[in-house]
Amino acid sequence: MVFMATDVSDQTFEQEVLNRSNDLPVIVDLWAPWCGPCRTLGPILEKVVEETGGQVALTKVNVDDNPQVSAAFQVQSIPAVFALRDRQVVDAFIGALPENQVREFVDRLLKPPSEADELTAAGDEESLRSALDLQPDHPVAVVSLAEILVGKGEVEEALALLARIPESAETRRVGALARLAQAGEEPGAQDTGERLDSLLDRAKDDEDARQQFLDLLETMDPEDPRRSTYRRALSSRLF
Repeated sequence: MVFMATDVSDQTFEQEVLNRSNDLPVIVDLWAPWCGPCRTLGPILEKVVEETGGQVALTKVNVDDNPQVSAAFQVQSIPAVFALRDRQVVDAFIGALPENQVREFVDRLLKPPSEADELTAAGDEESLRSALDLQPDHPVAVVSLAEILVGKGEVEEALALLARIPESAETRRVGALARLAQAGEEPGAQDTGERLDSLLDRAKDDEDARQQFLDLLETMDPEDPRRSTYRRALSSRLF
């Protein structure tokens, strides 16, 4: 799976950043599409955070679209990068730093890996189960094992695992895959847009259709502009 930062909005900031920072360090990259240095820094952050193997989370906030988050950080210029742990800012920098300085920034957030972390990094089912024996709510181990179980058709156990940890973009994605598998849906088996169109007409009065609609949205590429279009379409049907 290709590593991608989580896009965060004013509405999702508390769940995706503040709540999540109780479990692991969360980096917030404040950027805008017109900002050249932001486009330079973004891939560097993604590369360095990916190398942590899930020990650090990376989120992105488009300051043009999310003024509340920008105001909370009192952003004067971008890119602006903040690191949070336990709902508190613990480090920050402004501007597009070179990779070696970004790595130093991220390394400061890391703590020595626990035995559960090391088992999780192995990534196989046996190691992940051993990690969860040591730390039942290890967020990376939970999501990784749940995704393996969905692939094996063991959907109920996957959903029970995900219930151990707070909701995040990754738990929603894997949970959506699990529920779609239960319903006999296979994302990508047919054109997602066609399937969403057919579900949209039934979403108001059919709870199962509504849930499938939402789950299909969760499995789409976060950058796919159809996600926001279909969410607005669903809102207009419901309200």
